[in-house]
Amino acid sequence: MVLAALWPRRLARYRRSFLPPSASTFSAERTRARLPRAFRWRRSPHHHFFRPITHKDEVHARFVTGGTGHSGSHIIPELIAAGHEVTGLARSDASAAALSALGATVRRGDLQDLDGLKEAAADSDGVIHVAHRQDLLPFGGMDAVAAAEIPVMLAYGEALAGTGKPLVVAGSVGSSGQLGRRATEEDPALFVDDEHRGTLRVRNVVETTVIGLAEQGVRSSVVRIANIAHGTSDRAGFLPMLIALANERGFAGYPGDGANVWNAVHIRDIALLFRLALEKGEAGRYWHAVEDEGIPFREIAEAIGSRLSLPAVSIPLDELMLPGYFGFMANIVTQSYPTSNVITREALGWEPTHPGLIADLDNGHYLPEGRS
Repeated sequence: MVLAALWPRRLARYRRSFLPPSASTFSAERTRARLPRAFRWRRSPHHHFFRPITHKDEVHARFVTGGTGHSGSHIIPELIAAGHEVTGLARSDASAAALSALGATVRRGDLQDLDGLKEAAADSDGVIHVAHRQDLLPFGGMDAVAAAEIPVMLAYGEALAGTGKPLVVAGSVGSSGQLGRRATEEDPALFVDDEHRGTLRVRNVVETTVIGLAEQGVRSSVVRIANIAHGTSDRAGFLPMLIALANERGFAGYPGDGANVWNAVHIRDIALLFRLALEKGEAGRYWHAVEDEGIPFREIAEAIGSRLSLPAVSIPLDELMLPGYFGFMANIVTQSYPTSNVITREALGWEPTHPGLIADLDNGHYLPEGRS
């Protein structure tokens, strides 16, 4: 009781000691301003004195593009749950409503409004970019999508140069190529030349542009996302395509002996990694959003087939390029991308906690009702 009675008076004397000698009255706000940030206080609604600011009191404003998409719709809730204030870019009324439902502040605009993007980035404490110009795919393919993204990255760079603020951009585990070993976060994106036009590799130039912004004082990094990013919001990824093919053809196909490996990660673990990269990722780094580091394609086909009560069947490699089972995916399904996540785990403390690919097939959001 005695200590409780003396505490307010001692605290008042402590605050007054920071005032200049000429001050005749106590000013809480003036005293607060003179203290180092770590020792400042905020008024508590439950007490008559001020409480110190802690790390949890730090609120950062984040700008997110692609916030209503497969990954963005999980990234925003992840950020908000960790105490960040999020502003999302919305091109349409529907997107604006979806962002509001997620708890984000809405900023109207699109990826063509470079001045607007620069302003949004400059007003924020960091940017996560997971949006793409999907509207360009039918006309110009990946070449057009990648070309449209470069000016966006440069706009972010102009807005964030010299600030040390983070810019985290979505990339692909395939950007470092098929190395004959597990790809690591230290493997750079492969060079892009004219011979790569029309392929997924053309987007590598976006990744290298982002990494290069580190030299301008931007804490830029790229999160390389696994071949399969699975979860409840996955409606157009490789896994739904493979399931649809199996249903249509009556069997689950795999190329050759199916020994080539793909990697996978749950979408909610991707969201966690984006947050960690934003909060503490170093500049100029790649991070690997990969949980299942290498699953033989045959095992993926067998898992799909068993859950659909369909056989898993090998497609001879010499038939893959003919019009048939895999269609436009023929070039993709033969690729092998064993990938390591060791550096990402150690540097950022990222630990995936959600179901792996095979287990997620049993969660009911991929397979037709009654066929799981």
